[in-house]
Amino acid sequence: MNPTGALVIFIVWWWVIFLAVLPRDIQGRWESPDDGVKGADPGAPVKPNIGAKAWLTTKITVVFWAVTVAIILSRIFKFGG
Repeated sequence: MNPTGALVIFIVWWWVIFLAVLPRDIQGRWESPDDGVKGADPGAPVKPNIGAKAWLTTKITVVFWAVTVAIILSRIFKFGG
């Protein structure tokens, strides 16, 4: 496995996990009595906490990436020729 392949695997895992973590702890503006923003879209989250979700995604991704790389390097499965 070359470094480019390892980086691509990390990026793919990061985005898949980020899209799974993104809806976590979301409260819509219609659910909050005082959102503080007049005229905002009612479907928009009050506090999206993107930074915290990105950090959580990175921590989870490191584990998934390490397992994936370990499987590839152990040659349990043969990839390619």
